[in-house]
Amino acid sequence: MDWASNDVIDVLRFLLPGFIAATVFYSLTSHPKPDAFNRVIVALIFTVIGQAITEILVAVWSQLKGWELALTVLAAIVLGLGVALASNSDLAHGILRRVKITRETSYPSEWYSSFSRHSYCYVVLHLEGERRLYGWPEEWPSHPDQGHFRISEAEWLLDAEEEPIPTTGVSAILIPVGEVKMVEFLERLDHNIEE
Repeated sequence: MDWASNDVIDVLRFLLPGFIAATVFYSLTSHPKPDAFNRVIVALIFTVIGQAITEILVAVWSQLKGWELALTVLAAIVLGLGVALASNSDLAHGILRRVKITRETSYPSEWYSSFSRHSYCYVVLHLEGERRLYGWPEEWPSHPDQGHFRISEAEWLLDAEEEPIPTTGVSAILIPVGEVKMVEFLERLDHNIEE
């Protein structure tokens, strides 16, 4: 039985960077966690990359020999952070769109992509009962079916002829996403950065 426990420990030590990198990635992005089988596949991919990074580091700097476990954990954390950064900023897909290889984004949904691309915009939330709320979205849900909008500088919009009604004395309004029928993104006049 002693050989079995040693083999299990070796396998877990080998897979450790993949599970750490996957945990970092999923905790820093809005991508839904896949089922158990696909999580293992993602962890295996991260493991191969993390182990390769460790092997290269040890080969280049021989004085790191004996620190492999610490290096794999560090490589896993850096790998998870890097992939999360690339995913949250649409880096890889942005390059691939420019060279006409894909039209996809690295965001988990069109909802998330729209809010990321218009993060500098004021919004008008069209609510149930024909109500409309204008304001600055400080926070918005990652998914269109759960969560809340936190809107600051909020004003209720009435008919086109009437002036908006400011919410004086209110720091922010929290609106459940289930109340929202449509979202308008309004271009800011002081925003000069191209998308």
